[in-house]
Amino acid sequence: MTSPKRLAVAPMMDWTDRHCRTFHRGLSRHAVLYSEMVTTGALIYGDQARHLDYSACEHPVVLQLGGSEPHDLAACVKLAEQWGYDEVDLNCGCPSERVQRGSFGACLMAEPQLVADCVKAMVDVANRPITVKHRLGLNEMDAQGQVADYQWVLDFMCQVAQAGATQLTIHARNAVLKGLSPKENREVPPLRYDIAKRLRQDVQRHFPHVRILLNGGLASNHDIVRYWHDFDGFMVGRAAYHTPAMLLDWDRLITSDATEMGHFFGAEDWLRITEALIAQAIDWREHCMKAGRPFHLAAITRHILGLAHGKGGSRYWRRQLSDYAQLAEVQSDEQIREFFVRANQQLRIVVEEEDADRV
Repeated sequence: MTSPKRLAVAPMMDWTDRHCRTFHRGLSRHAVLYSEMVTTGALIYGDQARHLDYSACEHPVVLQLGGSEPHDLAACVKLAEQWGYDEVDLNCGCPSERVQRGSFGACLMAEPQLVADCVKAMVDVANRPITVKHRLGLNEMDAQGQVADYQWVLDFMCQVAQAGATQLTIHARNAVLKGLSPKENREVPPLRYDIAKRLRQDVQRHFPHVRILLNGGLASNHDIVRYWHDFDGFMVGRAAYHTPAMLLDWDRLITSDATEMGHFFGAEDWLRITEALIAQAIDWREHCMKAGRPFHLAAITRHILGLAHGKGGSRYWRRQLSDYAQLAEVQSDEQIREFFVRANQQLRIVVEEEDADRV
């Protein structure tokens, strides 16, 4: 029986573009993939195709929106449906000053009624789920590391659920809106999974159908398994990006309800992933040719540097994939295949030797 749990790769600006998502889909069939956050203004007044185009293999794929005007968010939900996104997520968690100047992201948590109005406007025009990603709270915790007003955070979540959100993803840190950079906001405020767990229990007393995901500080699949029964799913950001091989275990975790993990990354996996990367690059080259755009293999290789993390030969792999002069010369299907075969030559030997040692 398939577990109802969700494993998702978090939306990350400048990282989770279509190339990154296509690569991740090749590692996990069941992972839920998110777009980078796109502002409502960029979609309404900008190049919609540039922001919304994606590869068919990416499903299930979620569009994350940044905005605070209910009417604009509703218009963007309609666009998401036209483009075939599976869900739409509202960002109430980003703490950057640039996002705050746009009056969205984590600062929206200070206006729960506005967030509820936004969600209601989105739900009213949607034929697919509307979800919200948010922080544990705003600004500093008290001396004991507690959320200053637990009831306020709970009310925020319940108000958003009442408006029609079907999933809430809790980044289990407070967002400090003044004095900390986005990077520091991912590291300085303490993680409080215990508070997130309590919030999940209290929200689901009133809204049992609302899925609650845990986000923040999850560095490995062991971390996910440790809290498997405390949440309805997990969203992983930088760990999934920098050590993407962890996604190879996700289908096994989901379908076994976390009773099986520890997948060995062997030669068969490496061959399958390499062939998928070659096909991805060839497809993208053809797409660029039809659109009259220049083709750059680096658009793909920049996302896969961490695939060989911890393996012998990984330094050569990263060096090859980061050689932009060499990458710029790759312009044909044959050159694409030759490039990956060359980048693989040391790793393939190491992986095959590891397989032999396991027999």
